[in-house]
Amino acid sequence: MTVDLAPEELTDRGTSVGSGEEISARETLRRGLAFSPELADGFGWTLLLAVIGTAGRLVVPVSVQQTLDKGLNGPNGVDLAFVSQMAVVAALAILATGLSSYFMTARLFTASERGLATLRIKAFRHVHDLPLLTQNTEHRGALVSRVTSDVDQISQFLVFGGVLGIISVGQVLLATVVMLFYSWQLTILVWVCFLPLFLSLRYFQRRLSAAYGVVRRSVGAMLSAISEPVVGAVTVRTYGIEERTQERIDDAITANQVAATKAQGLTAFSFSLGGVSAGLANAGVLILGIWLGLAGDITSGEVIGFAFLVTLFVGPVQMGTQVLTDAQNAIAGWRRVIGILETPADLDDPGPAGQSLPRGAMDVAFEDVSFGYPGGPLVVREVTEHFESGSRVAVVGETGSGKTTFAKLLTRLMDPTRGAVLLDGVDVREVEFASLRRRVVLVPQEGFLFDSTLLENARYGDLDASRERVIASAVELGLGDWLDGLPHGLDTRVGQRGESLSAGERQLVALLRAHLADPDLLVLDEATSAVDPALEMRIGRALERLMSGRTSVTIAHRLSTAESADEVIVFDKGRVVQRGPHADLVGEVLAAGEPSVYARLHASWVAQQSK
Repeated sequence: MTVDLAPEELTDRGTSVGSGEEISARETLRRGLAFSPELADGFGWTLLLAVIGTAGRLVVPVSVQQTLDKGLNGPNGVDLAFVSQMAVVAALAILATGLSSYFMTARLFTASERGLATLRIKAFRHVHDLPLLTQNTEHRGALVSRVTSDVDQISQFLVFGGVLGIISVGQVLLATVVMLFYSWQLTILVWVCFLPLFLSLRYFQRRLSAAYGVVRRSVGAMLSAISEPVVGAVTVRTYGIEERTQERIDDAITANQVAATKAQGLTAFSFSLGGVSAGLANAGVLILGIWLGLAGDITSGEVIGFAFLVTLFVGPVQMGTQVLTDAQNAIAGWRRVIGILETPADLDDPGPAGQSLPRGAMDVAFEDVSFGYPGGPLVVREVTEHFESGSRVAVVGETGSGKTTFAKLLTRLMDPTRGAVLLDGVDVREVEFASLRRRVVLVPQEGFLFDSTLLENARYGDLDASRERVIASAVELGLGDWLDGLPHGLDTRVGQRGESLSAGERQLVALLRAHLADPDLLVLDEATSAVDPALEMRIGRALERLMSGRTSVTIAHRLSTAESADEVIVFDKGRVVQRGPHADLVGEVLAAGEPSVYARLHASWVAQQSK
């Protein structure tokens, strides 16, 4: 379940991925564009279209002023020809503005969506490269939100805010130049009215940046709070904790509501300040304009034209407050996505430059291997072991003794803190992932299935496997009768996480998947633990054939597996304390006359089986 977070706590929590020093908005944009270079494609042309559109808007006020002063109130009376010319100029300007705005928006949409698609893909792929510890400690909803809602905020800003912000600045500057041409007094008045807003923008930018950083984190926490009970619905109902679960969801939603309300409050205040400035500017222009007109310093056409220009000045400034809001929301989301992309992967794939392992039963060696999680003690200590190719090894030990970590190091789901793991004499860190994943397969205790058919899930062992080959593999494993008994055979849908199948059936699919992969090193985390005894015997015989000619390492929770292994290695508190055949280890005693670790484990297991 998720941890309850008060809104103020969200500024410090949930940032395990990419939680380093907060980068500036400019640096965020620079790094974001580096990750999504498509965003800058054709930006020069887009900006040119924006300039044309902005300039076109200024033609109409000038046309109005010219029409009044020269066409209607000229020294020779009404000049209809001049009025017609100004009307045509204004119409052409409006047409040019509309066309340029359309093509600018179309180019902006295309470049933005291409760039953000690249950003989503990179972020999603990098999530799979994150350290397992990071994946386990970071809430799944928070990771999903970085690839979905955070990128959506960036998209909204780029399409509706980014270039509009640039246009707004350009429109304000151009409007100011034309206004100065008409009346420097009125221009100064307009700027004085908006000066408090302009001076406060930096303050609002900092406050909004912090506020929307909290909002983006609260969205991740809310998604985690909602998604976990959905996945764990059976547990929630079994233990009757619906009310407690709902409280956690309500708390997360409330935290998001509080954070969003606070951020929107800042936006509303800045927007209202812009409205007050606009009202003062419009009233001031009318009053001062009439006074200047009576004094003969400005014509009526120039006053009306100036009023149009004030509208062109006010609109972008008021829009700028919304652009600022979208920018801070997007920057906060962009920082979170960059945080993922810049979190170093713990496992580096050497790629084509790495070594490719030849086919055949694999020789395995651990050379003084130790492993500890960051900030914690070593959980595997100074392991030096060698397994001959083709041998069958069982790994046993109490819970927390280090045997599962040993399996993860062997399959390179993690790298050792010290020492090296060698496969056929090659350090696994020097083997390209493509070769390693083909040669080494881990069958976990609980096989994960995707929401598809049984056939598609089995083919994850070999994506090119034909239907006939999948059926043949099932028969070889002794699963033909079980497969025939399913409602639609290989076309049976397994549901989300395989929940349409029983735990034992999910494990059968995992074994079928491993059989299709045809590995040279097979690592089993007690793969038959969820299977009923009768079926376990059938699978046991199939596994005998599967392990023939291969090196196999089994994390044994039930010591019947250890009894049939060539060798048993025994873990205790992260160290290998015994090694040898079952028959030799079960009778070992310590110097003090007490049974050895393996002898105690075996005696306890036998006692449980006899109950």
